Amino acid sequence: MKAIFSAMPANFNADAAKGMNSVIQFKLTGDGGGDYHVSIANGACTVTEGAHASPNMTMTMAAQDYVDMITGKLNGQMAFMSGKLKIAGDMGLAMKMQSLFKRPA
Repeated sequence: MKAIFSAMPANFNADAAKGMNSVIQFKLTGDGGGDYHVSIANGACTVTEGAHASPNMTMTMAAQDYVDMITGKLNGQMAFMSGKLKIAGDMGLAMKMQSLFKRPA
C-alpha cells in the first residue's frame, strides 16, 4: 500500500487541481490497510502516512477494494452505491478524484 500512495504525486494531474486546497484522508481496512492523507495545494500533491486532524473528505474502504478501484477492476460509483466505499465530508471532492489522479501504470 505504501508503494501505491508514494506513486500518487507522480500520477497527480495538477491542471485538474487549479485553485484547490484540500486534504483527503484514506482509511483502508483489512490486510495491507492503513491511514494515509493526501494534501493538495498550490498545484502540488503530497502524501503522508497517518491520520490528518481535519481532512476535507475521508474515504473508508477495504484495502483490496481500494487497489481494485484504482486499477479499474472496481468502479468507484458502484463501490459507493454498494457500501464498499464510505465517504464523509466534501462529496464534490470525491467526484473529482478520477480527474485528479491518473491510473497507476
